[in-house]
Amino acid sequence: MSGPLRLTWVQPEDLVGHELRQAAQDGRDASDVRARWLAAGGHEAPDRAGASPQAPDPALRVLAGKLLDELETITAPSAASEPTDLAAIHALAPAWAAPGGPSGTAVADGLVARLEAGWLGRAAGCLLGKPVEKLPLHGIREIARSTGNWPLDGWFTAVGLDPETARRHPWNRRSAPTSLAENISGMPEDDDLNYPLLGLLLLEEHGHGFDTGDVAGLWLAELPAGRTFTAERVAYRNLLEGVEPPLTARRRNPFREWIGALIRADVYGWTRPGDPAGAADAAWRDAVLTHTANGVHGAMFAAAVIAAAAGGGTDVHGCLAAGLAVVPPGSRLAAAVRFGIAAARAEPSGTAAGFAAVVDALHAEYGTYHWVHVLPNAALLAAALTHAEGDFTGSITRAVSGGWDTDSTGATAGSVAGLLAGSPAALPARWTAPLDNRLATTVAGMDGIGFDTLARRTAALAHLPQEGTP
Repeated sequence: MSGPLRLTWVQPEDLVGHELRQAAQDGRDASDVRARWLAAGGHEAPDRAGASPQAPDPALRVLAGKLLDELETITAPSAASEPTDLAAIHALAPAWAAPGGPSGTAVADGLVARLEAGWLGRAAGCLLGKPVEKLPLHGIREIARSTGNWPLDGWFTAVGLDPETARRHPWNRRSAPTSLAENISGMPEDDDLNYPLLGLLLLEEHGHGFDTGDVAGLWLAELPAGRTFTAERVAYRNLLEGVEPPLTARRRNPFREWIGALIRADVYGWTRPGDPAGAADAAWRDAVLTHTANGVHGAMFAAAVIAAAAGGGTDVHGCLAAGLAVVPPGSRLAAAVRFGIAAARAEPSGTAAGFAAVVDALHAEYGTYHWVHVLPNAALLAAALTHAEGDFTGSITRAVSGGWDTDSTGATAGSVAGLLAGSPAALPARWTAPLDNRLATTVAGMDGIGFDTLARRTAALAHLPQEGTP
């Protein structure tokens, strides 16, 4: 070996810095812990990577574990307005005060076509963002300008890219061989597509009455630990250590309000078309395996938005309103969504070029958050969908052009905009043709599956409004 193994996202000495940052964001006073940590030789959180480069002194690792446990006992002052408990969320969020929606017959009309467009949209938006994942905003803009693709309007390409720009801002090394305009051939594997596949398997095996333990069991059986990241990897570690849900989301997990649960939410919206509240409840049962508070709210928001879009007959603004209705209005997640919507509406031109000013406002407000945190990405998602009025190309290019978690936010924007478009034929061929109706994955039995097949399997699981019970 060239050096010590540095396993990302789970080593205690790297988690402390992230937990201290999370404490500052949710208002917990961790100043004493921070002082002790830095005095002992501890470091701040790695900026973009999942692990610091060097192994620590063994005593520092032991101290890190103790401090993580101590930090877990400090209650956030925002806890009452940002609950994780489902009953408490129901008590705060308006969706459960006056439930209702369209009839099952109306929703079923054209559902398979809408779902195929949703799957395709998720793939295209993800693929657009893959090569620039982890790059700073100014790097994404510089690359796009260098290749004549700004405002962003098409796949990223290395053709014509200034060598000095390429040196300063290298592509995501794992994604570039399969996600640039010149080399796309089908949809390559990505966790943003693996999780919807796992969600599909979950519902096929357990139905809509699944619980969080069923999600955990499916992961242990079908999801390699090396395919997980951030909160998902911590929860996986906790499961292997005998920790049971929902403690898996809290134990030594500073990533519990990051974006991971949100990217798993699509399938619950797709299979609860026209039922945002039901979709949000299903997403909650999945999310609490790995996330708390705003991390859970992000998943519920996304599931509800997608369920509204999957039901048909609602525009993008109605979908976003449905998403806001299922989360506590006093939460930072709700505030981030409202901020994104307001910033988009305040931009006077409505053009792709004008959206850069919206992004600048978002980064001024949320630039201190990690690029995988749910709050900046939810704000960007809401802004992109609002500013583009749900148009497919406008939604995915705006989402990716905003930086942060480019493939994940692009994927969710694509899912929503695809559903709103209504059918694969309504999506521009320049986005769907390179996908070749083919998805690569390590999820067993799914490699090479077509999006048309996925749509039919998803539609077969759909729980239509006012028709039956879970």
